[in-house]
Amino acid sequence: MGRVILHSDLNNFYASVECLYNPDLRGKPVAVCGSQSTRHGIVLTKNYPAKYAGVKTGEAIWEARNKCPDLVVVPPNYLLYLRFSMSARKIYEDYTNLIEAFGIDENWLDVTESVKLFGNGESIAYKIKNRIKSELGITASVGVSYNKIFAKMGSDLKKPDAVTVITSDNYKEKLWDLPVGELLYVGRSTKKKLTDIGIITIGDLASTSPKFLAKKLGKWGELLWTFANGYDQTPVTRSDYQCPIKGIGNSLTTHRDLTTNDDVKILIYVLSDSVAERLRRHHFRGKTVQISIKDSNLSFIERQGQLWTYTCTCSEIAEKAYAIFLDSWDWSQNIRALGVRVTDLTPADQHIQLSLFDDDTRAKRELIDRSMDKIRSRFGHYSVQRAILLKDNELNANPVEENVIHPVAYRIGH
Repeated sequence: MGRVILHSDLNNFYASVECLYNPDLRGKPVAVCGSQSTRHGIVLTKNYPAKYAGVKTGEAIWEARNKCPDLVVVPPNYLLYLRFSMSARKIYEDYTNLIEAFGIDENWLDVTESVKLFGNGESIAYKIKNRIKSELGITASVGVSYNKIFAKMGSDLKKPDAVTVITSDNYKEKLWDLPVGELLYVGRSTKKKLTDIGIITIGDLASTSPKFLAKKLGKWGELLWTFANGYDQTPVTRSDYQCPIKGIGNSLTTHRDLTTNDDVKILIYVLSDSVAERLRRHHFRGKTVQISIKDSNLSFIERQGQLWTYTCTCSEIAEKAYAIFLDSWDWSQNIRALGVRVTDLTPADQHIQLSLFDDDTRAKRELIDRSMDKIRSRFGHYSVQRAILLKDNELNANPVEENVIHPVAYRIGH
């Protein structure tokens, strides 16, 4: 028997939860949007009345309101969404322990062995969909197939509150006439490259030589050919699987553009402080420091450099990040967003090479940082701060509180 994979997608998740908790919103066009004051003012999700009015996820609030003057904009409540996401997962766990998240509102389920207890994949999908509706008060669309890619596409084909089955017998009929951009992981750039070489539909992609695609797109071209032909064998990750941490980072879109080196230095210390605290909390040290910069025209660059040894202290990370910035930026544009990340991690209790020329400054810095962690855990983040951060209260944010929940990337080749 082949695999039986489900993909469950909670329909218009954020907006559905908001309408559930506020009956006055029901029937009205609703969009959950980020904060305009912090320049995250985009549509995160919308309900069907807003969708029918032309509102699109990712567009600015003013663009959405131009299309839909009656649009009701509400701020996100991530803790509430997480509670619903966890409740949906508990429903999934009644049918399988092979569950893999694809963002807060989507999950793959491998129910290959569960069909012996609960019926075929379509039957299980209807059970799950109906329980989500009756127990949580929101709807889900569920795709059923023999691989993860087609299961995901099945959940996208018919919404809301629907089940779509894609088999080895009908996938060409259901999927191959769709635009190639509908295939999972064919983004705007890849779609343009494929269109430029005459590949318009998923069927066109499936019928193209994989060697030709590899020549045009590299290994990614061969992988997309595999997806289009239904050859994906990527397993659904077990619910107790934890992906090893390869790096720890934070980024912020600032309330105003950064225009000077001093602005950047302050924000680098804000971000490095957060990154270093998380390194210590997870018992890691890192050796490679990366920075990411998005300018006012939304162009993006990344740069990195190595420390001479592993660290988990704010000052060492910040000093290296700032040095990388000075070597990388010419101020032809102002800066809209900045990120700091530490990779090349090693467990904190692992022995590291010492230097004959190093004094005990590093050990003292780490001791000071750990003391700050204890004070903040008791009295709050702003109870103790570095002096440089007091120079501009507008830039002195708490990156942990600014974080947004993002989808989890598709894992290939487990």
